[in-house]
Amino acid sequence: MSMAMALEDRRTNSRIVAAYRDRTPGSAELAREAGELFPSGITHDARHVDPYGPYIARALGPHKWDVDGNRYVDFFGGHGALILGHCHPAVVAAVAAAVGQGTQFGASHPAEIAWAKAVQRLVPAAERVRFTSSGTEATLMAVRLARAFTGRSTLLRFKGHFHGWHDHMTSGYSDHFDGSPTPGVLAGVAEKSVLVEPNDEAAVEAAFAANPDIAAVILEPTGSSFGQVPIGPDFLRFLRRVTEANGALLIFDEVVTGFRVSPGGAQVAFDIRPDLSSWAKIVAGGMPGACVTGRKDILDLLDFEVMAKSGREKIGHPGTFNANPVSAASGIAALTILAETDACARAAATAATLRDGLNKVLEEEGVNWAVYGTSSGFHTYFAPAGTTLKPSAFDPTAMSREDLKGQPKQLTARLRLALLVNGVDVNGRIGGFTSCTHQQADVDATVTAWRSAIRMLRAENEL
Repeated sequence: MSMAMALEDRRTNSRIVAAYRDRTPGSAELAREAGELFPSGITHDARHVDPYGPYIARALGPHKWDVDGNRYVDFFGGHGALILGHCHPAVVAAVAAAVGQGTQFGASHPAEIAWAKAVQRLVPAAERVRFTSSGTEATLMAVRLARAFTGRSTLLRFKGHFHGWHDHMTSGYSDHFDGSPTPGVLAGVAEKSVLVEPNDEAAVEAAFAANPDIAAVILEPTGSSFGQVPIGPDFLRFLRRVTEANGALLIFDEVVTGFRVSPGGAQVAFDIRPDLSSWAKIVAGGMPGACVTGRKDILDLLDFEVMAKSGREKIGHPGTFNANPVSAASGIAALTILAETDACARAAATAATLRDGLNKVLEEEGVNWAVYGTSSGFHTYFAPAGTTLKPSAFDPTAMSREDLKGQPKQLTARLRLALLVNGVDVNGRIGGFTSCTHQQADVDATVTAWRSAIRMLRAENEL
């Protein structure tokens, strides 16, 4: 059956799917058109929804509205970029002013200097800054710098951690945990990653003992998917020690955690200084933009004069939209707000209240799940049949990666649709991010939607 036929086929035994279709005819029509243009009708894998995702027309603060006029409390949060919510007035004003001055100069400009200083104000380890266009580009540059600086070629990575879609990072995130190459990736590239389980100190030490070619350890510093599989500060301190002892670099991928775990990211929250870090999402205020930060002697590999004096070959790094002036304006505005207000702390406090409220519903409804997380994030654990837990007392650190990531696909797909029907948007893992604009009324509405969604699932014998 073609995608267009599937979208038009209204036969279903699911009242949840039927209710979603009834609310979103405009999204259905746009999805049908998109199916003739894009693979799977989407432009980002995370937007793959069965039968189709909502098409959003506008957004403001913690809310967004689809083309059919339905309002959602938004916890997708621009893939984590919008800690200030949608259309923050200061960010909008900065972007509007920048657009009026020009969107691409093909030259250096004052805002890139102010943007870098805004990053350095919050990140003590940012001795030097290099802007890129995306988080994927930032992790790619960090890896290239690490290999060139150390003269080694192997990366030590953790299963389940996401560092962008470039060739060096595709194995071991959601599949290919044996390190084999994903489609289109050369075997020789995949072979230069050593994959180990998160939180396994013995495996890390064994990897270093067996492979003197490890250039760097790279990880999401709160654990994969913003702590869906948590990592604690003690393990980060261990990695700091073991990399220093073995002449390797420590790279924090703060694309998601950056400016969210604290205004200075996880490294400031945990007082651990990595050698290199990658940043995106919040760093550009929700606009396209990213950067690599770190030690001057490492980023000197990008410096014309320093490399010429040393006799070494410089790493080349062009990029049409590096330090784009509009993204710079957005980033400066957002980072200034985070530096000078309690926005980060307010988002985290709201998330804690939300997690408590969702877990209370689970206990009252007798559902064997748990909602957990830290900072301004939340995740859902779906306990296997035959096991019991108390949601409010759930300890994710006692669970394995497979347990925490092993979510039932049909159940989560139906749950997300049920939440959309009830006016709440979360990500496909049934988790998300709070912003500083979410209010108690949004938490209350989400708790009510959560209860309604659970009862809809129970009516369909999904629970």
